[in-house]
Amino acid sequence: MDQLQQLPIPLLTWYRDHARVLPWRSDPTPYHVWVSEIMLQQTRVAAVLDYYRRFLEAAPAVSHLAALPQDQLMKLWQGLGYYSRARNLQKAAAQIMERHGGVFPNTYEEIRALAGVGDYTAGAIASIAFGLPVPAVDGNVLRVIARVTGDSGDIASSPMKQKVTRALAEVIPLETPGDFNQALMELGATVCLPNGAPLCEKCPAAHLCRAFQEGRTGELPVKAAKKARRVEERRVYLLFYGDHVALRRRPDRGLLAGLWEYPNEPADAEPLEQWGLAPGSLERAGTGKHIFTHIEWHMTALAGELDSPALPEGWVWADRVDLRDVYAVPNAYQSFSRAVLDRLGHF
Repeated sequence: MDQLQQLPIPLLTWYRDHARVLPWRSDPTPYHVWVSEIMLQQTRVAAVLDYYRRFLEAAPAVSHLAALPQDQLMKLWQGLGYYSRARNLQKAAAQIMERHGGVFPNTYEEIRALAGVGDYTAGAIASIAFGLPVPAVDGNVLRVIARVTGDSGDIASSPMKQKVTRALAEVIPLETPGDFNQALMELGATVCLPNGAPLCEKCPAAHLCRAFQEGRTGELPVKAAKKARRVEERRVYLLFYGDHVALRRRPDRGLLAGLWEYPNEPADAEPLEQWGLAPGSLERAGTGKHIFTHIEWHMTALAGELDSPALPEGWVWADRVDLRDVYAVPNAYQSFSRAVLDRLGHF
């Protein structure tokens, strides 16, 4: 990986001229960097900006985050997906309050020990917020380094990640480790692209890049194919009483833990009798599909009116305002939002 020795100067020069203006870069406090990095996991910058602003308005400091009611926290996160990130943020905020007196820890090891913080996030916070010379190796960085060095190792493998981390630790500038890490991320996000051809003519590392010089940018990086997702057929029940729709909270553990949903079960189940509910009739109200990391839901919705407000324990009735302001219904059920709002709009 000799190319990496020559990388810092052209990369940092490029970053100073081309870095996107982002709110967490303009004010890189540890709390701001942490929140932004957690939000940006598996999520595009453009999708995060409004969430980041609203989140900081509701929880401007660690103490506020630790004290947020769960439903408010989930509502703030609604639509971002990967909801365990929000729960771990709050769990880590509680750890900071309890273990560090509300002051964000300033060593890599203490940051890494927080709930939901892995090697990459700890490296990003340590370098950007505290100026510690620690690499932050995410998918963007792995792609850039694999191409620059011509490495055909599997970037999804732990040995490859460890190899890249060790190599970057030897070249990270002691004076500007945060800028260096962000420059690598920025290059991967805006130039050394993951899907489609990289914009090599705009890359400050093109003169160093083996993949570019050898015509291998389409071959690198190498990433092992993921296992096929399991498909689940599910039936969603849109149950109404006047201008309200029934919601239930999902279990505290597992997929979409703790969020509110339209009741649903596997398509071959007949749950209404078990729930003690008897709608006058059920009519088909649309279909939907949602892809999780390992599971794919294929959903069919049935809608019906109940003649009594009685619901199973733990369920709630929600009107249009509740759906907008109170209860976080995940995007998995977005396909049925119009059917629900059209029905509620009749009252």
